[in-house]
Amino acid sequence: MRTTTRLQLVYGALAAADTLLAGSGRPWAHRARRVTKPLLMPVLAASLATDDRATGSPLRATTLAAEAAGWGGDVLLLGEGPGRFAAGAGSFGVGHLAYLHGLHRLRERRTTARRSPAVRAVAGVWAGTAPVVAVAAARQERSLGPTVLGYSGLLATMVAAATRLGDDVPRRARLLTASGAGLFLLSDSVLGARTFLLRSPSPAVESAVMATYTAGQYLISRGAAAAS
Repeated sequence: MRTTTRLQLVYGALAAADTLLAGSGRPWAHRARRVTKPLLMPVLAASLATDDRATGSPLRATTLAAEAAGWGGDVLLLGEGPGRFAAGAGSFGVGHLAYLHGLHRLRERRTTARRSPAVRAVAGVWAGTAPVVAVAAARQERSLGPTVLGYSGLLATMVAAATRLGDDVPRRARLLTASGAGLFLLSDSVLGARTFLLRSPSPAVESAVMATYTAGQYLISRGAAAAS
């Protein structure tokens, strides 16, 4: 079995374990996540770095950089409080900038973003939800309002860019990347609702956050490998 395949299987096992642990309200489960969650992005990055098919991919380096930033966000969000949340969002924001750098270079150039139905849909979702979450965040801690608004805008921009890869990028890579970015957006939307809108969220909500997050990151990584 190839090293890349083994690492993908390890990532899948870690993702499943962390998703289950996230849905438990027991203290031991939270402690166990200090092992499973920080391992997610290093293992995923290693699976991409060792994939010979990804060697010539124009998205390989930027995706690895984004996964490194995602690791920082994962670790920071294991803690609680406004400061850790803002720092985690900042780390993930760096990751989205890395994704954007790679995606923008491969963008569709024949039409503008304004004419894209997918871009319009993402912009509409952001405009309809981000201000509501930002206001709720500001009620908890004033500085979190701009943080949430800025981060969500950056994430939405990344997702929009993921839907606009040019035809010179293989179709499989385009589908994987767009699907992964969409799941990432869904994950963070659920996270924002759980953190700032829901008064007594079920622990199962955190499982939904992790299930969509880990799947999204995996699909984006596979999209980068398929772009070569």
